[in-house]
Amino acid sequence: MSRRCELTGKGPMVGNNVSHAKNRTRRRFLPNLNDVTLTSDALGRAFKFRISASALRTVDHRGGLDAFLAKAPDGDLSPAALKVKRDVAKAATDAG
Repeated sequence: MSRRCELTGKGPMVGNNVSHAKNRTRRRFLPNLNDVTLTSDALGRAFKFRISASALRTVDHRGGLDAFLAKAPDGDLSPAALKVKRDVAKAATDAG
């Protein structure tokens, strides 16, 4: 399983551990990923995603999964999230 957020594309970063003596060794900064279930209002069903904590806060701030996916760039989304985005857009055009 890759350490990449399915909604924002956030992945590991690299940097240095710096000791008190200023010795530098390489290290990785991993994203804070959580397994969550998000509900789509337009589709009326739930989807499981592995997303970062910051992405979860952004989803809440924007008003839910449907609103987040409407603004999210396609390049950042995983294939599963991209399929949900297309389904939500289709449901929105059919209803409206």
